Amino acid sequence: MSKNTQKRSFEEMLQRLDVIVRALEKGDTPLEESMALYTEGTELIRLCTARLNDAEQTVVRLQKGSDGAPVESPFPKESEI
Repeated sequence: MSKNTQKRSFEEMLQRLDVIVRALEKGDTPLEESMALYTEGTELIRLCTARLNDAEQTVVRLQKGSDGAPVESPFPKESEI
């Protein structure tokens, strides 16, 4: 995937992924183009998933609960620090 794709916003990548899915579902795309779209789509899914995981780690952290099991909790706000 190009550096340009990695600089796209999450929303732009989702929009592109939607275009790819619609083209593939339509079923009239030549095989070579379908394979290229599929490859681009899987890379977009990977990048979107990575961005979502990064965002999740920004807003939650793991702490031990009273039973010792991990519990997710939000990071404290700056005013609480």
